[in-house]
Parts: sequence; C-alpha cells; structure tokens
Amino acid sequence: MPQETLFLDSAPAGPFDSGVKETKSRSRLGVIATGVLGGSLVALYAVAAPFVTPALRKVCLPFVPATTAQVDNVLRVLRARSGTLVDIGSGDGRIVIAAAKHGFQASGFELNPWLVWYSRYKAWREGVHRSTSFNISDLWKVSFAQYSNVVIFGVPQMMDQLELKLASELPSTAKVVACRFPFPTWVPEHTAGEGIDTVWVYDAKTFKSHLQHGLTRKTTPEHEDTPDSQT
Repeated sequence: MPQETLFLDSAPAGPFDSGVKETKSRSRLGVIATGVLGGSLVALYAVAAPFVTPALRKVCLPFVPATTAQVDNVLRVLRARSGTLVDIGSGDGRIVIAAAKHGFQASGFELNPWLVWYSRYKAWREGVHRSTSFNISDLWKVSFAQYSNVVIFGVPQMMDQLELKLASELPSTAKVVACRFPFPTWVPEHTAGEGIDTVWVYDAKTFKSHLQHGLTRKTTPEHEDTPDSQT
C-alpha cells in the first residue's frame, strides 16, 4: 500500500468532516422530533375531536364543560328537591354524576356517543352507575314527562322551542334550571351565581299556566257585539 494512502486513512478527521457529521446528526434528531410531535398531535386530535366536535343535531350544541361554580349553583338551587333529574345535553356527565351523589336518580341525554360512553365509565369510576343513566338520543325525540327536575345548558337558538316542549310535557311539580342562557319568555323564580355561572330556576306550575292561558286566548273567539234591535 502506498504511503500516501496509508497517511490519508490514518489521518484524524478535520473540522469539515466533523461539521458534516454534526449536521447529519442534527438532521436526524429534527426528523425524529418532528415525527414524534406530529404523531402526538394526531393522537391528541383523535382522542379530543369526538369531545369538542358537536354531533349532528337540530340545533348545533357544542360541548362546553360546566365549570365547578356552575355545578355548585345547580346543586344549590335544587338542594331542597329530590326524585328524578335529567340533564339535557349532558356532555361528559358531570352534572348527572354530581346530582346522583346528592341523592337524585339522574339521567343524561347526549347525541355524541363518545361523550356518553365516557360519562358511563366516569359514573362507574365514581361509584354512582346504579343511580345514573346516559342515553344517546336527540332531545327533540325524547319525552321528559317522567322527570321532576330538569337541567339544560342550551343556546339561544333552541330555548324558545324548548320552552314549548317542556311546558307541554313536564308535570306541574317540576323545576327547570337553565344554565348560561335563560329562557326567552319564562319568568324565573330566582337565580344563583353571576356571569357565565348564573343559573335561572323556573317553576313548571307557573310556565304551564302561562302556556295554557296563551292557548286559551288564541282559541277562544273574540266576543262580537251585535247591534241592539230597534223597537
């Protein structure tokens, strides 16, 4: 072997060779980091999307978790109540589970199946699965006649329609608690909390009588005066 070749093979790497190796190493780390980050984002989206994306429904009702203050306010205004309770648009089940812990036989209706399955699992973990039920259903296709306490986290676009539905279905002994948005024409018994945590409490006897009075006025023909006959 020529001495020149031996010298080249045994010569230490120069600054240029070290720089090339360092650049390649950084490039590999960058590719790996990008892959890990991209995979994490995809996994996070796959898990989170069913929770934050509303299911198809008559009125778009996105999942916005109730705050701790809202849950506390709901339980506070219903502290003297008992029996059955339903949460319309129950989301991740926190209102239903909290109500069950306070002695209610509580149910939730939600269109998003991922949220319903998560709620069932959470109720089992919290030990209240026997006093709770979660249903995948459109609220407009469900009768709420069997419930004495109703909780609703609605949006303004649906509240006027829900007024008519609840007034026609609920027993006169029922109470309705609206969170975030009040009903447009009902007069609340009282309120609790402030800001986004405000809840409005409505008595079914009151809004049912108002509905009946309104229907009576619409269906009763107006009195028509007849001219007095001349003698």
